[in-house]
Amino acid sequence: MLRVLHIENIAVIESADIELSPGLTVLSGETGAGKSILIDSIGAILGQRTSRELIRAGSTKGFVSAMFTDISRALQDKLTELDLAGEEADSVHIQRQISADGKSTCRVNMRPVSASVLKMLSPYLIDIHGQHDGQKLMDDSCHIEFLDHYAATDALMAEYLPRYQHLFALKKQITELDKSEQERLQRIDMLRYHAGEIEEAALQAGEEETLLARKAVVDNAGRLLGALDTAHHALDGDEDGDTLGAVGLLTEAADALAGICELSEDFRALYDRAEELKYLALDLLDSVGAQRSRIDFSPEESARTEERLDTIYRLKQKYGATVEDVLQYGQDIAEELERLSCADETRENLLAEYKTELAAAREVAGRLTELRRTAAAQLEKRIVAELAELDMTRARFEVRVETGSKLTAHGMDSVLFQISVNPGEPVRPLSKVASGGELSRIMLAMKNVLTAGEDVGTLIFDEIDTGVSGRAAQKIARKLSAIGRQKQTLCVTHLPQIAAMGDHHLLIRKSVRDERSYTDVHTMDAQTRVSEIARMISGENITEASRNNAAELIEAAKAYREGLS
Repeated sequence: MLRVLHIENIAVIESADIELSPGLTVLSGETGAGKSILIDSIGAILGQRTSRELIRAGSTKGFVSAMFTDISRALQDKLTELDLAGEEADSVHIQRQISADGKSTCRVNMRPVSASVLKMLSPYLIDIHGQHDGQKLMDDSCHIEFLDHYAATDALMAEYLPRYQHLFALKKQITELDKSEQERLQRIDMLRYHAGEIEEAALQAGEEETLLARKAVVDNAGRLLGALDTAHHALDGDEDGDTLGAVGLLTEAADALAGICELSEDFRALYDRAEELKYLALDLLDSVGAQRSRIDFSPEESARTEERLDTIYRLKQKYGATVEDVLQYGQDIAEELERLSCADETRENLLAEYKTELAAAREVAGRLTELRRTAAAQLEKRIVAELAELDMTRARFEVRVETGSKLTAHGMDSVLFQISVNPGEPVRPLSKVASGGELSRIMLAMKNVLTAGEDVGTLIFDEIDTGVSGRAAQKIARKLSAIGRQKQTLCVTHLPQIAAMGDHHLLIRKSVRDERSYTDVHTMDAQTRVSEIARMISGENITEASRNNAAELIEAAKAYREGLS
């Protein structure tokens, strides 16, 4: 249960240290005093979403800390599993700091964790009933969630949901195949045309580069031949030998130097250089000749090269930036054509798989239905018994489980809570019958039944008394007291009957100091408690009669609690 709650710089709360005890603790105060801020602070340590707007004006961060003791064995096991166990096995310390940049820091037993871990631990710590729960009770579509919670369908739902999701995916694939038959045929025609173009072209990787290089030679053939002829003539001279070229001249120079090379090392060096230049010139002459022989082209070759390059250009414009991209596209469409051509076979396979999965999902859904129907009968009896204790002795409550043929995310069932609050009246949907006060009592009954077997250590009821007064308020007060004997219970209330029934009473009060608003939490003693309950009875004009009335309520509540003991 929640033992200590510390709050710093949250909204109008500058600092508050609240010690809590077992039993029923009531929280009261004027409207706008800050009771909802207290609930929001508790929500923060449970991993609920927070906002920078929650930080007190002028502060850079807000902070909430909570100490829980006598925690359940299930929570101890969960903390051990997450490596978050503290020095004392039966307690846990949770902190959350909210920064002005919107980020938050969470800790469990001084170890940093994420907000999602806090949310994971929250079902073992505190169950908060607020106005949202009442809205869900009025929403018929949410009734199946209440019944499933009571019936503990988690294991079956974990088996059913993956099958349902797989069925949904299969159905989507089948539907897409059926809807796109014409598109499929049109795409097959288009892809076959593309594949035909690419196949007919018979492209080769690297072909374009080779063609471009050849084209450069063909386009410049005249200039190339002229240059090579000139170079050949300069090296080899005239064919009739009248004019020597560079090779002939270098040969003469070498021969001349050969006759004197033995006279000195200098002449030997000149001869060696002449011989080297002669052979270099001969090698160059051979290379020029080889290049001349390779330049063999015709107008037909030029046309073929141009045509081939044009074909490649057109294919690249359609299917890819390079020849390799075009070839890859050809492979891709070949695979897609194979898939599309096998669509009929694929559809038959999908249908066969769908039928198998449908039968399996229906079998699990059938077990869900059986579990819900059994639980519905039990829930009806327990809710009726709870309502009788809440001054609705003639109420009839029915949990209607209707099973259809269509599968949904919940199985094949729909659930509707129906009630008759007056004798002779037929049962009708909750949303069409229950008044505000009746809905509060139904919600309290539902909450008491649903949380009875849970590991949660603390229950919080935020204004469960909406629309309630008189005798019904007294009955709710007694029910809350009974719940408080089973689990630590906190109740935010505006009703004196409920406030008087509390084992403990906290006053939430807002004041203005130095033109700043401050909310403080005060533990009430016997005298101040009488004054607060008198205020709840008569408003600001507290009279002796209202104080006497408050004292009588407190004494009556005390006698009732002692009678229960």
